[in-house]
Amino acid sequence: MAQKNLKDKEAVRQENIEQTVSATEQFYNEHKKLIWGIVAAVLVVGLGILAYQKFIYQPKCVEAMEQCYPAEMNFQAGEYELALSGDGNNLGFADIIDQYGAKAGKAVYLYAGICELRLGNNEEALSYLKKYNGKEPILAARARACEGDAYVALGDYAAAVRSYKAAVAVADNVFAAAYLVKQGTAHEALGQNAEALACYRAVEHDYPQSIEAYDIAKYIARVSE
Repeated sequence: MAQKNLKDKEAVRQENIEQTVSATEQFYNEHKKLIWGIVAAVLVVGLGILAYQKFIYQPKCVEAMEQCYPAEMNFQAGEYELALSGDGNNLGFADIIDQYGAKAGKAVYLYAGICELRLGNNEEALSYLKKYNGKEPILAARARACEGDAYVALGDYAAAVRSYKAAVAVADNVFAAAYLVKQGTAHEALGQNAEALACYRAVEHDYPQSIEAYDIAKYIARVSE
């Protein structure tokens, strides 16, 4: 009896499979032109994307990085106007961004933002710095700290505090001490001495070997009075 039930179940399963296969074949026969049209369209789109990447996007990236080299050299030399705007023969970061976007790498926005900051163009600096979303911790922290510097120059100390706090949170390294001091002075500008003291104490306790720690006592004394 048990053997018969097993045979019956197997027969039903086989029948269901045959019905499914038959229905699939019928669907294919009725819609094969549409199916092959969709497959062809997907292949065309895929090949188009590959061709764009190989023959357009990648060469543009190489070209953009080559254009960046003179601008980076000017930046390293402290020639921020030349680095930003170029010299008529070589493009600056602003033109590179206009022509290539981030194809030369996300750091172009950080470079351009720092140039604008050094030139005293704080609103323009912020517009570039906010577009920088690189994942390298030290550079990401520097971008946020530079935003803080721009906000301080604009007198927006609350925004500066947020930016410096973000810079400290990005990377726990020796640069964090400098960002904590900047955050503390922004708190002081807002009359928030307790918050400023917490920043200075953090430098004293967490980064005792940093340059900032050597004279942090005077900052602590100033807000402890």
